[in-house]
Amino acid sequence: MMRRVVVTGLGAISPFGVGVRTTWNRLLAGESAITSVANLEPRNRWRDLTSTVAGVVPSHGPDPEHWRPGDWLDATEQRRMSKFAQYAVACAEMAMKDAGWQPQSQEDLETTGVCLGSGIGNLEEMYETSLAFNQQGYKKVSPLFVPKILINLAAGHISMKYGLQGPNHAVTTACTTGAHSIGDAMRFIAFGDADVMVAGGSAVLVLEELEHAKARGANIYAEVRGYGCSGDAHHMTAPREDGHGAFRAMKLALKNAGVRPAEVSYINAHATGTQVGDAAEASAIRRIMTGEEGYAEESSVTVSSTKGAVGHLLGAAGAIEALFTVLSVANDVVPPTLNLENPNVGGSMNLVPLKGQAKQVDVAVSNSFGFGGTNASLVFSKLH
Repeated sequence: MMRRVVVTGLGAISPFGVGVRTTWNRLLAGESAITSVANLEPRNRWRDLTSTVAGVVPSHGPDPEHWRPGDWLDATEQRRMSKFAQYAVACAEMAMKDAGWQPQSQEDLETTGVCLGSGIGNLEEMYETSLAFNQQGYKKVSPLFVPKILINLAAGHISMKYGLQGPNHAVTTACTTGAHSIGDAMRFIAFGDADVMVAGGSAVLVLEELEHAKARGANIYAEVRGYGCSGDAHHMTAPREDGHGAFRAMKLALKNAGVRPAEVSYINAHATGTQVGDAAEASAIRRIMTGEEGYAEESSVTVSSTKGAVGHLLGAAGAIEALFTVLSVANDVVPPTLNLENPNVGGSMNLVPLKGQAKQVDVAVSNSFGFGGTNASLVFSKLH
């Protein structure tokens, strides 16, 4: 029998700012984290863009919720890490403190692992190094360049900081990265390879074996019930129009969870706002949620997209959306689909337009789909 896995700690850095409470409260308040990038320095990088708005982590200001690397890392650590790794280390610190998990014994260190990813890493590091190499030669390339751009170094730095000797794993699957990281971490625990996993990316969840969490009196946000993956085998950037890959990911996740579609209270959709992608996902959701063992009425299906508030965070999207889904389960509230006024997909489904809704959320699904046709769904539930 597989071991049960629960969420005991959360950490986040998002375009809303640093910290879970900041991000969650502003999301529920219906705020938008999207801002102009026209005035970001150096301005010549942004002035010719077709769109000059984006979700950007606020930084270096006086606001305590702004990102300041010195709050989390000393000068040497900052030099050794690209920004994506800095975010990961800070989020891991938040999540581990929230979980009350600071392993000290050799046994605890050996059974605590890390599973984090990044969609691309730090393009700025690659860009600046390429310019320096082209203009001044190889002597201007930092000896830290390669370790700074390696995706697995985010997990590596966390492991080294805390002495964590359990599974050390990195994922790079485009927009599905965060979801795969959490799902893979869940399986490490379920299969007995670890008791605790630090998982995600720019949002981090501490996952823990249920009895281990109960034995130490940990606060439990939700149970990680299921994980399903699929591949479209269709196109580099576009999903199958019928949403079959998304359907299979959700179906496999629900099967893994032992949950009927009609038991699902809420779906946090991938929903990037593209016509093809949203239509395909809506088709997949309709097919599974109103099909066998599903709801009799489409209007009973509750779906929202949080990308309208924070933007599409690419590799970090799956992790932050999993965090939102966990908090929906923990707090019985569904976050809004911001800016949704005239939906052309979704039929009569409750798409939670503009304002969040109080709702008992016993079981929730988080969807993530990436370029190359890589799909993942996670199922979270209240602990029973």
